[in-house]
Amino acid sequence: MSQGDDLFTREDPIFTDKELLEISHLPDEGRIVGRDDEIKQLANAANPAIFGQSPSNVLIYGKTGTGKSLCAKYVTSRLVDTAEEEGVTVGTAYVDCAQDTTETQAAQTIAAALNDDELTGINIPDKGISTATYYKRLWSILDDTFDVVLIILDEIDKLEDDSILMQLSRAGEAGKIDSCKIGVVGISNKIKYKERMDERVKSSLCEREFVFPPYDAEQLGEIMQARSDAFREGVLEPSVVPKAAALAAREHGDARKAIDILRYAGEIAQSKGDSRVREEYVIQARERAETDRFRELIRGSTPHSRYVLQALTVLSMNDPDHEDGFRTSRIYELYEEICRQEASETLSLRRVRDLLKEHAFLDVIEQTRHSGGSAEGAYTQHKLLEDPEVIQQVLQPDVDAEQVVE
Repeated sequence: MSQGDDLFTREDPIFTDKELLEISHLPDEGRIVGRDDEIKQLANAANPAIFGQSPSNVLIYGKTGTGKSLCAKYVTSRLVDTAEEEGVTVGTAYVDCAQDTTETQAAQTIAAALNDDELTGINIPDKGISTATYYKRLWSILDDTFDVVLIILDEIDKLEDDSILMQLSRAGEAGKIDSCKIGVVGISNKIKYKERMDERVKSSLCEREFVFPPYDAEQLGEIMQARSDAFREGVLEPSVVPKAAALAAREHGDARKAIDILRYAGEIAQSKGDSRVREEYVIQARERAETDRFRELIRGSTPHSRYVLQALTVLSMNDPDHEDGFRTSRIYELYEEICRQEASETLSLRRVRDLLKEHAFLDVIEQTRHSGGSAEGAYTQHKLLEDPEVIQQVLQPDVDAEQVVE
């Protein structure tokens, strides 16, 4: 390549504002589709904060991609602006509990998000101080800086325990803070999450509960149409948005996945040097989105957690007619073989059962208990809820399932 040749494309032929198709992007009100009632309910729960009073604590349930985090972030953002007009200082903090799973990590994230060290003179290091010290500094920040603070705990079910919920929900009652009021918005994909909460936390935290239903095809189409100006005019074939909406509605009702499909379809057109985003690219984009969704789902899992899932995946691929799933003992036998191939010591059968339960909690697999009668006793069968080929591609992209022998 000569020095005069351009290595980079100076003008994007497909996208004009790709940020509109990023999941992390917080759209304005006109781009939030199908969640007017939910936004009003959340705003009603948070409304006392405008007057410097305690907002209602809220738990939001719903499947992935149903707008839970989006609506919570939007309402808290609007709350800060509206409260300021009333002379009330409201702070907000967002915690991704899939990343910050421990009490210490979550407390540090909240304190760091709310702290302005130039105003408070308080330092919040990433690590190196005790959990109790993080709390002491957090309480000082709250009383010194804010009238009200609203804290969003996303994927709250990923927290190791309820300790931080206990601290936040009872900080005022316990005399940890004097003037600042705290509200908590917990977000979970697990409708039964509340059942495993400490009773004391449940009584103080679960003031209001909202369930976000999956989007239907029409709503998904509206969501993508509202963001279609991320593309250059005339780039999208007319059938692209309806096709992507239909695929996402049929499988999950997941707006994140629908938007991912649209973005990936544009990127595929880019890579092919095509000036149009075509329906055929939507099919390819759907496969890529499915793989990325599952990769995100199991990020951070341990090697043995992956070996256990690999064993069930191989069984499912080699015996697709086994619709009821596979017994723990059969999975464990193949898991042992995978460990031998990986030169890794095997875990106990009991620990493998625990790992299977963790995958069931993430909705990667489904577990059913069966009675084998007096001869066999009760046993558990495990069935994949994800496409085995997608799981195989994520876990071991270069390994054919047939290479692992039972």
